Amino acid sequence: MGTATKKDYYEILGVKKGATEAELKKAFRKLARKYHPDVNPSDKTAEAKFKEMNEAYEVLSDPKKRQQYDQFGHAAFDAGFGQGPGPGQGFEGFSQGADFFRSGGGAGFEDIFGNIFGNRVKPRGPTKGEDITYAVEVDLEDAIFGRTMQVDLQRAVTCSTCGGSGSQPGTSRRTCPTCMGSGSIAQGKGFMQIAQTCPTCGGEGTINPNPCRTCGGNGVVQKTERINVKIPPGVDNGSKVRVAGMGGPGERSGPAGDVYIVTKVRPHGYFERKGDNLYSEAKVTMKEAVFGDKIEIPTVDGMVWLTLPQGVQTGQQLKLKGKGVPHFGGGGVGDHYVTIKVVTPTALPERGKELLLDIDKLHPTEPRKDITFRGFRKR
Repeated sequence: MGTATKKDYYEILGVKKGATEAELKKAFRKLARKYHPDVNPSDKTAEAKFKEMNEAYEVLSDPKKRQQYDQFGHAAFDAGFGQGPGPGQGFEGFSQGADFFRSGGGAGFEDIFGNIFGNRVKPRGPTKGEDITYAVEVDLEDAIFGRTMQVDLQRAVTCSTCGGSGSQPGTSRRTCPTCMGSGSIAQGKGFMQIAQTCPTCGGEGTINPNPCRTCGGNGVVQKTERINVKIPPGVDNGSKVRVAGMGGPGERSGPAGDVYIVTKVRPHGYFERKGDNLYSEAKVTMKEAVFGDKIEIPTVDGMVWLTLPQGVQTGQQLKLKGKGVPHFGGGGVGDHYVTIKVVTPTALPERGKELLLDIDKLHPTEPRKDITFRGFRKR
């Protein structure tokens, strides 16, 4: 095809001349989805357009080639013109199959097509094992002071028969006959081929003709194991405690995963917890409320004395500093708030009623004087 008949590369990709690298890649992705040979196996027109837009992208995605094209047009890549390799030379390399993509040519073509069609070759390096999440319930006391508890955990462990290889003892894996150990095969038609995960070995590059009878070739077996878990002070609902290296086994000599213990704190009959603070209620007599006596209060550290201010009211909260829950991970302790409830005596004898009337006369009060709301209007 002569230079006079070739379309403008920017027009082929549908971008402006000053398009950025990101804009070029976005346009190329869109066209690749539409005209890829795997999507249009029998459409010759689509195949021709796919070849055309590949040639355009090969030039415009290369800064040096793009500069030559902007200056001289298609003539920059004619035989004998300049020193740079033309798109015809580079593009003919497509007919050589997946080697072009595996070598990283074409300004990231493998990455582009891998994202479009999901043709990623399975990673063959060490892989960390699976993490395991396990929920446990703890009492409020355990959440405050911490404890070591035993957890029965079912997890996958390396097969002791084959040592994790998945092969019967005395045998070994063999090179995959389909991909010859590469883990990928070239698929596509004619000029365009793309590396895809080998369907025979799943990208491993090897097959297992003699799977271990104990684990069935998986290299792991399920095992129930009792582990000790140290619950630190301060855990709350949803707190995660990590036990390193006790998760699923890694692949290809990778490290084992971790176990995450997720805690749920049981409600307590006396204390109410809000964050790292504790709340409780204390009933006091009218005498204690009036004179401000000392009363004993249960706390996480045992019984303590709390001094009531004179005239304390029902609903008033008094603080016991540092008697709450430790901050998870350290760095302080919450407080304990005691809500006062003044108990009104019932079934008073006549003498008691007379004394209350005398007190009311001596200390008249208007407890509802500060009420400003006067009710709703009548309709």
